Amino acid sequence: MSDSSNFQRAPGAPVLPHTPFRFVLHFFLQFKGWYGAMIVLEGLTAGFGITIPYALSRIIHSVTATATSQSLAHDWSTTLRTPLLMFVFLCFGELIFGRMAGAIHIRIAPRQRQNVTRHIYHYLQLHSHRYMSNNFAGALVHRISETSLGVSQIMLSIIAEFWPLAIVLSVAVGLLLHAYLWLGVLVGAWAVLFIGLSYWLATWCQPHALAAAGARSETTGKIVDAVSNADSVRLFARLGYERENLERYLGREMKAIRRSNDYAERIRWFQFSAAALLKIGTLVYALTLWQQQKIGVADFVMAVSLSLMIINEGRNIARRFLEFFEYVGNVANGVHAIIQPHELIDTPQARGLDVAGGAIEFRDVYFAHGERENLFEGLSVSIPAGQHVGLVGTSGSGKSTFVSLILRTIDPQRGSIHVDGIDLRNFTQEALHEQLSLIPQEPSLFHRSLRENIRYGRLEASDQEVEIAARKAHAHDFIAQMAQGYDALVGERGVKLSGGQRQRIAIARVILKGAPVLILDEATSSLDSITEQAIQETLQDVMRKKTVIVVAHRLSTIAHLDRILVFEHGRIVEQGSHAELLEKKGMYARLWLAQAGGFLPESADALEDAVA
Repeated sequence: MSDSSNFQRAPGAPVLPHTPFRFVLHFFLQFKGWYGAMIVLEGLTAGFGITIPYALSRIIHSVTATATSQSLAHDWSTTLRTPLLMFVFLCFGELIFGRMAGAIHIRIAPRQRQNVTRHIYHYLQLHSHRYMSNNFAGALVHRISETSLGVSQIMLSIIAEFWPLAIVLSVAVGLLLHAYLWLGVLVGAWAVLFIGLSYWLATWCQPHALAAAGARSETTGKIVDAVSNADSVRLFARLGYERENLERYLGREMKAIRRSNDYAERIRWFQFSAAALLKIGTLVYALTLWQQQKIGVADFVMAVSLSLMIINEGRNIARRFLEFFEYVGNVANGVHAIIQPHELIDTPQARGLDVAGGAIEFRDVYFAHGERENLFEGLSVSIPAGQHVGLVGTSGSGKSTFVSLILRTIDPQRGSIHVDGIDLRNFTQEALHEQLSLIPQEPSLFHRSLRENIRYGRLEASDQEVEIAARKAHAHDFIAQMAQGYDALVGERGVKLSGGQRQRIAIARVILKGAPVLILDEATSSLDSITEQAIQETLQDVMRKKTVIVVAHRLSTIAHLDRILVFEHGRIVEQGSHAELLEKKGMYARLWLAQAGGFLPESADALEDAVA
């Protein structure tokens, strides 16, 4: 599949080809000047290197000619000077040009790897929440690493191995043809046939290499997933289970790798055997030609040296082809997994608009998850600016989807959602998310300092502003007790902190952000009762003059809000204040009565059982 206008990319995304060949070519062209210099230098290196046996043959020719001369000293100094100078010149030329090419490579290769990593990571950032949820984070990181390294390895293979080999074979066969026509034809024909057959066999090995690369990425993803959930593994006493689970994936990986390696090894058996037979045959043929006085000693040495060199290079090219297609497999694995059409993109008319009041309106919204039936069918609801609204309902009733549509991590199939009368699709996603704040039930922190995690809400905030936000979130006291204070690292995903501490850091981050629309997904559920009461008072202050949406799992946390929306099977079946809804004695009243330990029933059936 080639690039086309049908391939949807988010605005600002790097224009990366989604086929491996075009992908590699794209990054080659970004450093084409340096790669061009490497091609010239590697060509000169190969040319000088393959000409050394010719210079050696001229030296041997001069030595044998001088040995029959009467004036040995005089003839030695005159007849050997030119071939010796040629030999020295070729040796130094091979050395200098080779190291010049090497110097370029060691400077360009890491820059190219970083360049590929930078572009793929940028592209990956713009994928949707659904894409990220459907892929292992560890597998994606592994693919980025293998793809960036694979591009550099492909470049090196072509420029430093295949291109010099083409020159070596061309010059060598030309010299052999000059020495003796049929010797050159024999070796040249073998080289062309052998390399062509090796390439064809290596292409058959490519799918196996691609499968092996995919299996490695999947295993890496499984390991990262298990390590990220190490506490759950330990607390459920599933250490053995996870090791067994890893063994299953390692077994699948080993099977894929073994299949690839076995196929490659069979190819090597053919290639090494063919090379060995030709070495013996070439030597016997050259000896026969020398015995028949069709070639001299000098040409015999040159012919044998060049023939053996060509055969060795031809044999090694098989290994290089196999490695090359493994690199191609790694790149293809990453390109096919990551360079996919973006699902949620900014429209051409999207702008970096500002939210003033934060009024939210759903207009005839239809939404379904995947191929399922519609969850929302013509949903219309308006939330005035500055109103505090609670969302209530059993599991699967549509609360989380309602919030996800506002956050625009998903888009409706029909209808529209507006903020301050502006369609969400007219905001750039970055501008929209700058003006929405979310405090999830399970906040995720970066493995960075406490100060950096809080300042993530507003990067330009001063240390004093960070501390003020932490005090408002009742986080300052426990931060002050830590050895490094605000500079203490929180561990991956905040594992060094308790659930309540993580939540307070997340609240401080949102306080610092100060967005006009605030969404809380039971933000205080992991706090103790005393801290929860203090945080609730803080949130009341933070929520002033903001549009607030609270997803409730405990009705007591939303009883004070201006308005409550009661969801059932994707419909808003009731709405009003806490007192108004209790008076109606409808679903909300039943939920209020049915709360077990302060929490809502999980399903409509559980609700009916609770109130029966």
